[in-house]
Amino acid sequence: MQMATIFIGFVIFGFSENIKGPAIPRIQFDFRLSEAQLGTLLSLNALGYLIACSFTAYLTKMWGIKWVTIAAFASMAASGILIFYSHYYPLFAASYFFMYIGNGMLEIGLAILSAKIFLKNTGMMMNMTHGFYGLSSTVAPLIATGLMKVTIVGHTLDWRGMYLIMLLLSIIPIVIAWFSTFPGDDILHEDRISLKDLLKDRVLWLVVLVLTFGVVSEMAVGGWLVNFLEKAYNWDTVQASGMLSIFFLCFALARLLLGPITDRIGFVLSLMIFSGFSALCTCIAVVGGERVAFLFAASGIGIAIIYPTVMAFIATRFPKGSDTAITFTVTLMGLGSVIGNYLIGGVIELVKHLAGEDSSTSLLRGLQAGYGFIGLCAALCSITSFILYVYLYRRKEVI
Repeated sequence: MQMATIFIGFVIFGFSENIKGPAIPRIQFDFRLSEAQLGTLLSLNALGYLIACSFTAYLTKMWGIKWVTIAAFASMAASGILIFYSHYYPLFAASYFFMYIGNGMLEIGLAILSAKIFLKNTGMMMNMTHGFYGLSSTVAPLIATGLMKVTIVGHTLDWRGMYLIMLLLSIIPIVIAWFSTFPGDDILHEDRISLKDLLKDRVLWLVVLVLTFGVVSEMAVGGWLVNFLEKAYNWDTVQASGMLSIFFLCFALARLLLGPITDRIGFVLSLMIFSGFSALCTCIAVVGGERVAFLFAASGIGIAIIYPTVMAFIATRFPKGSDTAITFTVTLMGLGSVIGNYLIGGVIELVKHLAGEDSSTSLLRGLQAGYGFIGLCAALCSITSFILYVYLYRRKEVI
């Protein structure tokens, strides 16, 4: 029952995060949103996520992980109902924001719950659960597109009905969690590691750096790969989107199949090797040109392992403070990810300017530099993993 809550939870999490692609153009048309308004709406994703990070660990201590998990799913189901009845933009924007509060709570809640349940083969199980997120993310746009065309009793569901149906799926894990008991809720408050004590541990700060560099490299691909292929190599949208789909396929399969390796060779060594592989693939793809563009997709094999393996490391390193450690680490990672994406855009513009705005190759050089920065983040993830490994090795604490 506990595992069903986690696996189904990650499937629904993947749906809720990635059904927006086909819906966004229709939402923009219905509310007559400008590009700036649309950008503001999408920025609610990061804002809601960060706000949820700030209080989810506190709620976990007060209510227990079971009720926090149920509350996260319930808020997502409620947001689906609110979105369905949002015929005016202010109410829709508030409902959308509320949905991402639920998403943020769910991500933190599922990570904490996984840390408490997967005490054996932690790396494999963490990667497998996140692999289900990857699989549901892959099919979410297709399901959303199909649902928006469905007609029931003469009424087309469109994007409102689609959001309602997809988010009401959250009721399934609510029922499962309701009849489950979760380990860890019986740990007394005085037995938990405080945030003050955690902040004194250099390992936690190194983990923050590892996760931030890794996630910047992971998340940036979704935002920049299609843009790079279209503008640098003149690929059409179908070709470029196909390469992105292959990246996500590699990403999902790596999490499903390569998790046992992390348990066998160790979490920190896995972080160093897989992030280094991703950096190598990305850099060769940028320098090698169009003929090795497939390496952009192959980089997903390496970078996919980072987030779940870091969660496995935290669960093992801080068994009585995993909720606080995960929340602190993921919150700083979120801030770092925002900064990282701004830097990618800044690097592109800077190199374009240095190459000469009127130059025929300035855009190409800018895009190469920007995507090269994504590879650099993966390399920095590997380097900080190496530093973490050396630090733990000297203290005989390698996990």
